[in-house]
Amino acid sequence: MTSSVTLWVSPYLALNSHLRPRCRVQASSSVGGDSTVSSSPELAVSNGAPSVEDREKLGPLTGGNGHAVSKIEVVEKKKKKVEKEAKKSLEVLWDDAYGTTSVKDYFECARDMIRPDGGPPRWFCPVECGQPLNDSPLLLFLPGLDGTGLGLILHHKALGRAFEVRCLHIPVYDRTPFEGLVTFVEETVKAEYASSPSKPIYLVGDSFGGCLALAVAARNSTIDLVVLLANPATSFGRSQLQPLLPLLEAMPDGLHFTVPYLLSFVMGDPVKMATVNIDNMLPPRVALEQLSVNLTSLLPHLSGLADIVPRETLIWKLKLLKSAASYTNSRLHAVKAEVLLLASGKDNMLPSPDEAQRLTNSLKNCRVRYFKDNGHTLLLEDGINLLTVIKGTHTYRRRRRHDYVLDFLPPSMSEYKIAFNQVVGLLRNASSSVLFSTLEDGKIVRGLSGVPSEGPVLLVGYHMLMGLELYPLVEEFLREKNIIVRGIAHPVLFSEKMENSSSEFNLNDWLKVFGAVPVSGSNLFKLLSTKSHVLLYPGGGREALHNKGEKYKLFWPDQPEFVKMAARFGATIVPFGTVGEDDITNLVLDYNDLMKIPFVNDYIRESSRDAIRVREGMSGEVANEALYIPGILPRIPGRFYYLFGKPIETRGRYESLKDRENANELYLQVKSGVESCIAYLLKKREEDPYRNIFDRTVHKALHSPLHEIPAFEP
Repeated sequence: MTSSVTLWVSPYLALNSHLRPRCRVQASSSVGGDSTVSSSPELAVSNGAPSVEDREKLGPLTGGNGHAVSKIEVVEKKKKKVEKEAKKSLEVLWDDAYGTTSVKDYFECARDMIRPDGGPPRWFCPVECGQPLNDSPLLLFLPGLDGTGLGLILHHKALGRAFEVRCLHIPVYDRTPFEGLVTFVEETVKAEYASSPSKPIYLVGDSFGGCLALAVAARNSTIDLVVLLANPATSFGRSQLQPLLPLLEAMPDGLHFTVPYLLSFVMGDPVKMATVNIDNMLPPRVALEQLSVNLTSLLPHLSGLADIVPRETLIWKLKLLKSAASYTNSRLHAVKAEVLLLASGKDNMLPSPDEAQRLTNSLKNCRVRYFKDNGHTLLLEDGINLLTVIKGTHTYRRRRRHDYVLDFLPPSMSEYKIAFNQVVGLLRNASSSVLFSTLEDGKIVRGLSGVPSEGPVLLVGYHMLMGLELYPLVEEFLREKNIIVRGIAHPVLFSEKMENSSSEFNLNDWLKVFGAVPVSGSNLFKLLSTKSHVLLYPGGGREALHNKGEKYKLFWPDQPEFVKMAARFGATIVPFGTVGEDDITNLVLDYNDLMKIPFVNDYIRESSRDAIRVREGMSGEVANEALYIPGILPRIPGRFYYLFGKPIETRGRYESLKDRENANELYLQVKSGVESCIAYLLKKREEDPYRNIFDRTVHKALHSPLHEIPAFEP
């Protein structure tokens, strides 16, 4: 017989009540012979569960025999209040708390959590996850070799806003066989699916947990599962840990204290672990000092591995890994779930890069992101924010299919800093962009005050070579107006053909994190209907991949594609121009040059033939959509300049713009506005005393930050 027990624990599990809580969770376990999980009213609220103080007011919720008792109605009221207060969306540049916790926190929480209680495996929900957004999907974390369930401790707050997070804890001395654990997780999955059949269920499997996630997916192919794997132990048969088992069994008890130190260097990169909470913008000397302090404080905690995984438990876990890998590998053919695999390049425990290749070939729907500088404990190391990876691969969804607009989560402050300080930091510093806008009275001012803050707004402009102008534009709208600009991008950036088993988390993924969507009428419709700021380049790929002598020339289609759509929602159209590509790069090999090179021309023809065509059926230059990478050489950097023209209102003009002639007139007005902005900037940039990078560098060092460096007077 199974009884449901809902407990508040210190710090994570229900015993040791004399301890002062360092971390808090809500835990749900099942007691009884069959070790199955059952739901409870409070577990249904999960991340939004009552606080410890509220619990004290309510009194104990469990009787001496472990059975749930009265006052459930009070909890139900709390549940309804929590659901009412739940947010519908996240704010732009919200705080995801990434970098505020470290591996040191993991060891401190694990030390209290591993105290033996004789209980079975159970779920818990970390309180720091907070209250998720309305209609958030469930995320079940399945732990690795340690079994604590704390492997997501660096990501709790971020994930807790987008998911209802539950983590599996397998007690130190629990000896449930692998199939028993599969059944345990499976029962939870089936129960949740029965209550919310339209929502996906996420299984995040770390190492051993990866085997568990795949096994559950194989046995439940009709349930909508999204499986995230971090260095899955399906490759245990080829692992360096294989010879460790007989050595451990023969090792004297007195030498077991050395095993944690050996394991710590096999399982993860201590330097990567120690740099999690170090700000990347710190001066090198300060960052090195903090790294030294972090490493010094981390090393004493490594001895705690001997308590987390004692000798008998380690021997058991290695045997469990062997059976888990064998069980899972024999059922890979049955896995139909969407799978995202995260593989480390420096995994000293498992051959993860090779396994990524094997699983990509074995699974029906598997994508890979490769982290070449990380070790086995990927989720506890610097350089990976799990929610960022989920967003950047468009793996986050609330229904059967991903919706580019409705499932979008705005970037957090940590993502903003990483993207613009590190990912495109070199371009940002080299181009030192300066933006101007036009007020209602026609006056040009520095900054974006002339661009409406209330949407919907359609920004229509010129696409520079390789789209280099995109990144500074998005950054400045975030920095100055706290507005995310949703870019309409070529579908090839979202194509599965861009994926392979060694795909790193790259610039294309970052574009998705910051809201890029594939170009289509339906996506533009949804964006404008949600009052978004939308970035549109009518010249598309033809402008971004122009030939020599074509810089600052527009290649727009003849028909007014976007005008009526904008008017339908009363969107404000803002034409803009940007210049500076000739100050940063020198185009050496264009399409015509590359097509004269043997083998290269065949590759371009093949790529263009297989690519998705946006301008299918159109005539003129805009229909030439050859996709290639031009040959460019860097120049001593000049500067990027942007000018946003006078806003054009379309509110109340929808009926009149149904007339083709009126629509075409407005279309030509927008196009002329873009050309005027470009001409203005080409002339005025000659007056900029800080157009040269050397002058800007000196001014930045002596006077002001990058975005405050003076430019020409408008």
